[in-house]
Amino acid sequence: MTNHYTLPNGNVLISISGGRTSAYMLYQIIKANDGIPDRCKVVFANTGREMPQTLDFVQEIGLKWNVEVIWLEYDRKDNKVCFKVVGHDTASRNGEPLEKMIRAAQYIPNTMRRKCTQEAKVLTIKRYCRSIKWKSWTNTVGIRADESYRVKPSKDRMWSNWFPLHDNGVSKRDIEEFWKKSDFDLMLPIFNGITPHSNCDGCFLKSEHKLAEMWRDHPERMEWWASLEEEFGHTFRYDGASYRSIKNAMERQGDWIFDGEDFFCQKDGGECTE
Repeated sequence: MTNHYTLPNGNVLISISGGRTSAYMLYQIIKANDGIPDRCKVVFANTGREMPQTLDFVQEIGLKWNVEVIWLEYDRKDNKVCFKVVGHDTASRNGEPLEKMIRAAQYIPNTMRRKCTQEAKVLTIKRYCRSIKWKSWTNTVGIRADESYRVKPSKDRMWSNWFPLHDNGVSKRDIEEFWKKSDFDLMLPIFNGITPHSNCDGCFLKSEHKLAEMWRDHPERMEWWASLEEEFGHTFRYDGASYRSIKNAMERQGDWIFDGEDFFCQKDGGECTE
């Protein structure tokens, strides 16, 4: 039986998002290859809007599994885009990388112009790989078998994509069962295999329902998003709903709206991927 976690030849990049799926993928790769060789780099691109539990989880992954995780952040120096290497203690926690990107571009990203994913994650990681003199590499992507529609070839000639979870037939249920048996876990709630508070706390790709829950549970974190909308005079969301309007609707109606399925839209606008 083919082991689809065996590392391909050459340089290999493993990007983890700080969620359970990419962490599971990393564990299986470590196990199948008796560790991570020097030609393989494990990276985490921090946007500054991850929940504190996510940062703690990434730190614990490195310690528990004895693997070096390289923490990267989008940055600017002398008005030019660059990256910096940080760690758990020095990582941004108030959206500084994203805010630098937004102010340099003079517009806030949205579904049609997802500059945040491209700049804060994809290109930040690419800049790091170029800095260590990699000319080409394999990019490891944590897409499961139950989301085959997301399996796509790389658009960049510098790397090719590898989908070990998909190739091994891994589902949400497999990952959930793995973490139930683990001696540590991401300390964020999971519902039907989904962690609503993963990735950026107020990501505009999340449904209205999830954003309303964030307003209810973490209003201080959602203010960052609402304030930028008000400053730039545009909304993050494709449907034109401002973050402040979602908050106001929640406050007017009370908690009963979370019991129904038809008050706030529950459809996500996509997923943020590396």
